[in-house]
Amino acid sequence: MEMDERYVRQDRLRYTKNTVSSRLAILAILFDVLFFVSIYKSDVGSWYYTILIGASILYNLVFMLLAFLSSEGVKRYKPGFSWLLIALGAIQVVRIFILPMSAHRAELELKGETVRVMGDAQFIRCVIYLCVSSAACIAAAVINLGKSRMLKAHLARLGSRQA
Repeated sequence: MEMDERYVRQDRLRYTKNTVSSRLAILAILFDVLFFVSIYKSDVGSWYYTILIGASILYNLVFMLLAFLSSEGVKRYKPGFSWLLIALGAIQVVRIFILPMSAHRAELELKGETVRVMGDAQFIRCVIYLCVSSAACIAAAVINLGKSRMLKAHLARLGSRQA
């Protein structure tokens, strides 16, 4: 009985889309957008008007495009998109140490008062957004790798039975 259920579950992969991985990739985009909004709504002097912000904006656009492309790819069990999602997830973690960390450490003199560019609450929120985005990318990738390998093995068994 167990064997029949496993066979049916594997055979269903041929006819259904990998919506779990796809939705996790979309979730990663959502949390990247929340990070994006949190950073770019800040207006503390002229600290944010640098080439670093320009590069960050450009990367956010590239991230969203690649994550969306990956969400479509993993929907069809394409394992190559899993590796792209793993890379995107790793970069999201690295990003914590670039812009949020530097803004959290930086202080400016505004109207005779020294203020931190990014407060503790905003810093923690940004770190959480990037970590959740990263985790969603990596989870989508791992799930897709497992399902795509299962489908490939199942299709190979079906091919050997027909021969």
